[in-house]
Amino acid sequence: MNKTAFIAIVGKPNVGKSSVLNKLLGQKIAIVSSKPQTTRTRIMGVLTENDTQLVFIDTPGLHKPRNSLDQFMLRSVNESVAGVDACILVVEADRDISDEEMQLIQKFKSMNIPAVLAINKIDTVHDKTILAAQIAGLSALYPFEAVVPCSARTGDGLDSLKTELKKLAYESDFLFDKDTLTDQPERVIAAEIIREKLLRLLEREVPHGAAVFVERMKERSDSPIIDMDATIYCERDSHKGIIIGKGGSMLKKIGSFARQDMEKFFDCKINLQIWVKVKEDWRNRENILRSLGYDQTNFDN
Repeated sequence: MNKTAFIAIVGKPNVGKSSVLNKLLGQKIAIVSSKPQTTRTRIMGVLTENDTQLVFIDTPGLHKPRNSLDQFMLRSVNESVAGVDACILVVEADRDISDEEMQLIQKFKSMNIPAVLAINKIDTVHDKTILAAQIAGLSALYPFEAVVPCSARTGDGLDSLKTELKKLAYESDFLFDKDTLTDQPERVIAAEIIREKLLRLLEREVPHGAAVFVERMKERSDSPIIDMDATIYCERDSHKGIIIGKGGSMLKKIGSFARQDMEKFFDCKINLQIWVKVKEDWRNRENILRSLGYDQTNFDN
């Protein structure tokens, strides 16, 4: 009999949740950057090995909401935790527990949900007594199914994490085909790849005030080339100038790096055209948020 489990990956921003997901799947489906709040929506990744299928939900980092987009992200986390069989709480090695992480542990307690604790970035800790003390302190807060020190950067501990997660699967038919990797539409994946380049190449405030929408994505009938038109929306004219850069240099760099990743993912040539438009205060305008795909839930005021 096959086995399956829905598992939410939760934690505060910038602890490496998306990196852990990508490493578990063996392929990149979630964007990664050093800036917090990189993930904005729930991203589903599917891992099928032998008789077990694990369906992961990568959630936005839990943080205090400051606008309608943040409200969407917060509800996305809460709904993800409420609808899964288990959770992975990802924390950063050698860091005190935060208020956000305590909120998640309290939610585990109220729902009596099985949870595995993944202590990420252990490659940055050289004094292992610090790590041992952190494990003891966190283990006292909740009866985790397992505590796994790991590094998404090096891959250390990820096989052990996968083994522990498979123990949480229950007998069930597979919910997805064996070759399914993600539920994300190709246009969404392409848009996220472009947004990742914004996060990596630009100043901190600019990319968080930017969104990407793929207007057109069509494969040519006479050759394995995808023609793609994308628009970057930003909140200010000054941000538009920064994104485009002198003589279009920054936009060209963003497009070049994005195209390289897209060609690896889609396994074909990509003809990418990118435009930049200003939509002031779009993160608080619900009609714009929905048009950009943040329409899976209602927004709180």
